[in-house]
Amino acid sequence: MGKIKTHRASAKRFKLTGTGKIKMNRPGHRHNLGIKTPKRKRMLRKASYVGAARMADLKRMLPYS
Repeated sequence: MGKIKTHRASAKRFKLTGTGKIKMNRPGHRHNLGIKTPKRKRMLRKASYVGAARMADLKRMLPYS
């Protein structure tokens, strides 16, 4: 029986938590920070969880996480 390959780009960006949620860092906190408000930059610092709409796709990309 063949094995499913892990999508390596996704494996570097997403982590599976103990409860089965997928944790990610928020995009948009690398450059052009001068035009973003301090509140927005503060919110981008915190990690978040993937929504239900993307969950099924990412579970397929990360089969062994």
